[in-house]
Amino acid sequence: QVQLVESGGGVVQPEGSLRLSCVASGSVRNVNVMGWYRQATGEQRELVADVSSTGYTNYANSVKGRFTISRGNTQNTVYLQMNNLKPEDTAVYYCNLNQPRPLNPTKRHNYWGQGTHVTVSS
Repeated sequence: QVQLVESGGGVVQPEGSLRLSCVASGSVRNVNVMGWYRQATGEQRELVADVSSTGYTNYANSVKGRFTISRGNTQNTVYLQMNNLKPEDTAVYYCNLNQPRPLNPTKRHNYWGQGTHVTVSS
């Protein structure tokens, strides 16, 4: 099994910054994709950003130029640096890990953290 634990959420004013962290443990494979999703009240969960094991990154249009996703160098970790935060960024942010299944590598599986709250308000 894989466990994901997020941290770093909180309450900030507009134009402020936060850095989210996620630590993965358990049966984490070398080839995987880690990312961040968010879900605002009454809205669907959406991709914010993700990064592959080779370093390829993908961002939602709404956060390009403001958010940066990165991997840790020595741990199974992923970070999301959030700058110039806006009220519409308010949501629960979830860490995600996607990787092949050990016995059936052609199939993939998603693992999710429990979420961390981010509130942007004056």
